[in-house]
Amino acid sequence: MASGVARIIYRCEEAMQTQHLDLSDCQMVHIAEGVYHLMKETEVKTLNISGNVLTKISPRLVVKFGLLQDLDISRNQIASLPNEISALAHLERLNISSNCFIEIPECVYRLPCLKELDASKNRITDIDHENLRNATFLSNLNLTDNPLTKKCIENLPQGGIIFTMPQEQEDWEDLNV
Repeated sequence: MASGVARIIYRCEEAMQTQHLDLSDCQMVHIAEGVYHLMKETEVKTLNISGNVLTKISPRLVVKFGLLQDLDISRNQIASLPNEISALAHLERLNISSNCFIEIPECVYRLPCLKELDASKNRITDIDHENLRNATFLSNLNLTDNPLTKKCIENLPQGGIIFTMPQEQEDWEDLNV
């Protein structure tokens, strides 16, 4: 436990110089109050909290790290995001891959500068197509390794967004011979 705390403190001190806070693989179940305190005078542009055991993101993250341009919350156990996430006015890249999402949270569509969204390796079966059409800044959306329905895939908007998805299997590839 002490070595984990020391690692987090070291990474916070490093971020004070670089504006890039990497708290990945620290076995965190939440972002400790001490992290916010250590970083209170630092404009964090990149936050990586991947590979932890987080089940939710606190709205406090948005308040304390309001200038984020890149947020990586991949490889956790998160199923939803707080609506406050949409207040991250500078966020360009969001990685929510390898979590427990069954849909892309509505607040993600309201991020005004979001260009890249990695939503791969979740449990997403359908996309809110209207919200997706209104996400005008979004240019790349990774949906690989999600159980998307065929209807969902067929209704994805054409043009404007580059989608990364597994290629459809031909019917004959499913046959056991």
